[in-house]
Amino acid sequence: MGIFEIASLIFWANTAAIAYAYAGYPVAVWLAARLRPRRWKIEEMTPRVTMIIAARNEEKAIAEKLENSLALDYPEDKLDFIVVSDASEDATDSIVEAFPDARVKLLRAERRLGKTGAQNLGVEHAEGEILLFSDATTWYEKDVVRNLVRNFADPTIGCVGGMLIYRDGTNTSVGRASADYWGYETFIKRHESLAASLIGVSGCMYAVRRSAYKPMYPEACSDFLIATVMQRQGLRTVFEPEAVCTEETNETTEKELRMRVRVIAQTLSDIWRNRDILNPLRAGFFGFAIVSHKVARYSVPLFLIAAYFANMVLAFRSTGYAILFAGQTVFWGVGLAGMLIDRKRSAARILGYPTYFALANLASLLGIYRFL
Repeated sequence: MGIFEIASLIFWANTAAIAYAYAGYPVAVWLAARLRPRRWKIEEMTPRVTMIIAARNEEKAIAEKLENSLALDYPEDKLDFIVVSDASEDATDSIVEAFPDARVKLLRAERRLGKTGAQNLGVEHAEGEILLFSDATTWYEKDVVRNLVRNFADPTIGCVGGMLIYRDGTNTSVGRASADYWGYETFIKRHESLAASLIGVSGCMYAVRRSAYKPMYPEACSDFLIATVMQRQGLRTVFEPEAVCTEETNETTEKELRMRVRVIAQTLSDIWRNRDILNPLRAGFFGFAIVSHKVARYSVPLFLIAAYFANMVLAFRSTGYAILFAGQTVFWGVGLAGMLIDRKRSAARILGYPTYFALANLASLLGIYRFL
């Protein structure tokens, strides 16, 4: 086998892997949900709920968050709130303490615990049958609690994730692309839930059956790992699209990149620590979904690099490969340039997509490096 044959094999194998990660798996999970849907019982109910808000220096957002929470449509005597201040150094604590509603409680950690550690601490003091985890910057629709808890009428459900909608309040190119990408992720979540189980939830809003919650190690990405915690107990994690919350997108590529690198590194660490769950003989569709949705997706930059350099070799052989190589080069040039120029308003909408694609795959590459 000559150099061009080897390059061709590398190029097409990696191109197929990229296509599977972005299109093949969504089609597979859609088919699974359509052909063998696993529906669950949904029934109106009002169990005791404790909302746990992990907060670190959130003086700008915490008052509005608590006002939004106190206005939720749920019986007052069955809903309480714990704000876990993760060694905050601003006015977060005093703002929470000033709230007159007795259902709002402040729990301060004197040393940094991280989000997952703060959530674990909050659970220790929670009295609700259902635990609702929230971020301080997330705005909830009024019927969120009712829509989430009705899924717990089915005893096989351990965790329920809600619908996160990103708002691009500053109209940035990265914000628009991020919001659009989240729509694609939501499509996958809907069908994973119906086919078997979610493999993770949005960290700004998810509910857990108190009896099924297990403390997680502090460095865990809790909103990813919680689904594995449920899976190990024979419980499902499902998606509730009518429980809606909103958050602002990141305005700049720097913020988006930092966030994604951190989450990817944490998620890969969680997968490594729980790698036995990848075995389809043990976890069935759940393990297949983690490999396809997370491992394959995070590996895409490695496939892209291999395909790019194989294409470079093949460009010397045919005009078609040369055109394809030129197209890749222009696409990556536009994407990387978009990360370097003004991130806020100067980039046109069309530039947002190659920029966000480059950002997402750079984040995966850096996340893999940090994990290793």
